[in-house]
Amino acid sequence: MPLIRRRKRRWDEQPSIPASVLLVSDGGRPISSGAVARAAALAAESPHPVAVVAVAKIHGTSFGLPNPGLMPTKAELAERTGWVDAAIKDLATRGLRADGQVATTRRAVKLFAKIARLRGVSTVVIDGTAATGLRRIVEGDAGAELRRRLERAGAGVTVEIIPPATTR
Repeated sequence: MPLIRRRKRRWDEQPSIPASVLLVSDGGRPISSGAVARAAALAAESPHPVAVVAVAKIHGTSFGLPNPGLMPTKAELAERTGWVDAAIKDLATRGLRADGQVATTRRAVKLFAKIARLRGVSTVVIDGTAATGLRRIVEGDAGAELRRRLERAGAGVTVEIIPPATTR
């Protein structure tokens, strides 16, 4: 009888169970305590868990394929995993269930909108950007862009942007 090799899956499956609130970090900095507190307040009465997502950004492609030199490093992935774990622990101390994931993508806002629709959340909580001037124009504002994308799609999802003054 021939030996059948089974391929090891490279990636974990994305959680798809319904969630009450989506708590996200666009990869620029950890999820703030103010954002966690707001997500906890919104999810207090819901039987569904809070979904926590952090992004490790892919910085470019070559011929449409991710360039290995521009992919997130293991240290970046470990850092983002720490952010997600810290937010989940904080929500657990408040008596809430939560699950999380670290995603690698070039377009964080597009991914957040997809996850929000997939998980059926009513609210997305995201930290506002502290960047101003030219830096804000170049890097953009993930919260405002996510709000526009979800409004255009008619998803019925509200986006709450936590001002940078209340972040850690």
